[in-house]
Amino acid sequence: MDKFMNWIQNVLMPPLAKVGNNKYLVSVRNGLVMTLPAVISGSVFLIIGNIPIPAWTNFMKPYMNAIGVAVNGSFGIISLLAAIGIGYELAKSLELDAINGAGLSTMAFVVASFSSKLTLDTTNFASSGLFTAIICAFISVLILNLFVKRNWVIKLPAGVPAAVSHSFVSLIPGFIVLLFFWTLRVPLHFDINLFIQSIFHPLLFAMNSLPGIMFYTLLVSLLWVGGIHGDMTLEGISDPIFLQFLTANGLAYAHHQAIPYITSSGFSSLFVNVGGTGATIMLVFWMLSSKSETYRSLGRVAFPSALFEINEPVIFGFPIVMNPITMIPFIILPQILVVLTYILMAINWIRPAVTMVPWTMPPIIGPLMATGWDWRAGVWSAIELVIAGAAYYPFFKTAEKQMVIDEQKGEN
Repeated sequence: MDKFMNWIQNVLMPPLAKVGNNKYLVSVRNGLVMTLPAVISGSVFLIIGNIPIPAWTNFMKPYMNAIGVAVNGSFGIISLLAAIGIGYELAKSLELDAINGAGLSTMAFVVASFSSKLTLDTTNFASSGLFTAIICAFISVLILNLFVKRNWVIKLPAGVPAAVSHSFVSLIPGFIVLLFFWTLRVPLHFDINLFIQSIFHPLLFAMNSLPGIMFYTLLVSLLWVGGIHGDMTLEGISDPIFLQFLTANGLAYAHHQAIPYITSSGFSSLFVNVGGTGATIMLVFWMLSSKSETYRSLGRVAFPSALFEINEPVIFGFPIVMNPITMIPFIILPQILVVLTYILMAINWIRPAVTMVPWTMPPIIGPLMATGWDWRAGVWSAIELVIAGAAYYPFFKTAEKQMVIDEQKGEN
């Protein structure tokens, strides 16, 4: 066990921590936050329009086209919003004018979205163009950074308003960005979006497969055990993929088509991380009636936040970090939940997530909403709580026994 813990700390943690702090991945993670209001707002319309009550369904039929406008107007511009947000965040991290970065990224993405007939293909504004938006933002901001750092910009006199002066700073790099993407798309007839999709297709396929999502879940668990926020560390890589899956699922659900992706956003946060990463809510539940005063006190503090998927108090307070007892269920239990949930969704016993639900939504309620009111998702979430409780119980009792002995020694 000591060798394993040393391997986590000395071999696994440093490179993954470096990846998590990479400014480009951080800009992707932070930039995608701009898409959340649109996705959540569109999800509200999707949920309202599809409540599985016959009387409600009949009442809503005349208004479904109108609701579709809100769904397509939110889910359908995810990539466009991502280009704006990522360009803004990356420019800010490079100490450039953030608005200029957002503007140039958006321009590049729009040019890249033109079809072979030289008409704007707005279908790329939805989830299919998400990786194109990321690449366009990176290239545009890097060109801006090159010109600003080399001082190859137009500078206006000091008396000119700052907004005007900043806009002229981006004039030359903006022209270069436009020329670059226009040359690729028009004279060279190079389909930027199709090319980028072909590059990332293997990654998308892997993350929607059972082995892929199991490996991702394992990395998250191992990072947490080492004291690093596993979910946040990998968000820059995973969020664009899971968000693309979710928006595709949402549009398919709105048009009554087959749901294409199983591991969309919500699969991990709502079905695997029941009560927080590692499904630790049931560990907190056992602490509430513990023979140990320490654990009872911690349980009372941690339970309210655990209901809303926040489990840092138990991860660092129990602790789970670097704890050879609790790390076993913390790593193995998510793998069990991943496999079972994936199978249930693959055989269409549970609908995959089709709407964006905040990751802080409590168990049972969150899966119900995320799947478009699929009652089976709520039942499965309740069963997962039972599985989690059974998995943690023997390990908790082992830790509790030692804690009681330590408390008695302290009293003596």
